[in-house]
Amino acid sequence: MQSPLPTFPEQASNFAGNVDALFSFILMTTLFFAVLVTLLIIFAAFKFRRRSEKEVGDDVHGNNVLEVGWTLIPTIIAIGIFAWGAAIYVNYRIAPTDTLDIYVVGKQWMWKLQQPNGRKEINELHIPVGRNVKLILGSEDVIHDFYVPAFRVKMDVVPGRYNTMWFRPVKTGKYHFFCSQYCGTNHAVMGGWVTVMEPAEYAAWLSGESGDVNPVSAGERLFTQFACVTCHLSNGTGRAPSLNGVFGANVLLADGSTVVADEAYIRESILQPNAKIVAGYQPVMPTFQGLVTEEQIGNLTAYIKSLQSQPVPAKGAGIAPSPAGKK
Repeated sequence: MQSPLPTFPEQASNFAGNVDALFSFILMTTLFFAVLVTLLIIFAAFKFRRRSEKEVGDDVHGNNVLEVGWTLIPTIIAIGIFAWGAAIYVNYRIAPTDTLDIYVVGKQWMWKLQQPNGRKEINELHIPVGRNVKLILGSEDVIHDFYVPAFRVKMDVVPGRYNTMWFRPVKTGKYHFFCSQYCGTNHAVMGGWVTVMEPAEYAAWLSGESGDVNPVSAGERLFTQFACVTCHLSNGTGRAPSLNGVFGANVLLADGSTVVADEAYIRESILQPNAKIVAGYQPVMPTFQGLVTEEQIGNLTAYIKSLQSQPVPAKGAGIAPSPAGKK
């Protein structure tokens, strides 16, 4: 049970324990040296004080052991803190492959969230306990920041690009999330609640009647509505590369470089199609900047993700060959 005056928020995710341990180490180390230096100053002030006006201080030329000690010890501690923090950060930034992907859009002054089956939420997020969850974050206006203190995770939500973050809730309950980046006059009320449920309870909630369209189906309709099907032919014979099997693959570009076809790449290709031209194709795709919302981009991305398991045509997919010995 949490104490009436908790030192930290409740630990409710896989990252919380490691983050708190690192923070506690930094805090205790800082306090230790602060107390040590203070006591040494007080001791020196009394021990070496001038007792009469005729006393002359000793001519001190330094101490090599002392100099090396107070240089080497803090250096070792600082490197250790850096390595510890870097290990936590790398784990936080590299999401597992088995995540439950949820789209989040920040907008003055609310959060819009969409579950994988299309169910939408406003300032609410329902997730199952013990499951790896990845949030794909975008903004419709200004910079926001999605922060869940109990999970010890936060990420900037920047207009014009996607950011992602992942976590694994370890206990059921209701946890506050909010925007931690000042975003306007009503910034303080831009928050909501994460409800962590047992898997069976979450499945029952997810299957409830919501009236929302599955994002894959919505994306497929948009794909037809915007005439994407006229160029991105599945057999690879169109004026644009086939999208079968593209998501998550390395795409070969016209300049000889490669790029991973993730959410950010798909988003950029929709809004700035000339930024990265696929090898073997001409820059004929028009921009959809201002024509599609963040929610529609999420639906289109979900549809392209659904093509990941489709057979890749012999040519026209734009996928770079895998290095020898790798898949």
